[in-house]
Amino acid sequence: QVQLVESGGGLVQAGGSLTLSCAASGRTFSNDAMGWFRQAPGEERKFVAGISGAGGRTRYADSVKGRFTISRDNAKNMMFLQMSSLKPEDTAVYYCAAGLTIALLTTRPFQWGQGTQVTVSS
Repeated sequence: QVQLVESGGGLVQAGGSLTLSCAASGRTFSNDAMGWFRQAPGEERKFVAGISGAGGRTRYADSVKGRFTISRDNAKNMMFLQMSSLKPEDTAVYYCAAGLTIALLTTRPFQWGQGTQVTVSS
């Protein structure tokens, strides 16, 4: 079973940048699609970005296109989310997730991390 651990969350001002990291262990990392979800208070968890196992394909939620960039380093079993031009509405707990494909990741991730808080102040 894969284990996922997020890091890099924090408090940032609107317009600022932040990079989240996800460390994976327990499976052959490059076999799995990986992605990020977020959950704001009182809202359901939503897909943010996903990346294929080899890293050649990515998918983004419309709300973050052009501002967020997902990447992965399979040699280090790491995934990243570079966030820029942050807005107060980006405030949420961000979760790392693993899926068999990007498509399946968006609906049925098979593993979640514990989450990391991102707060964007206005």
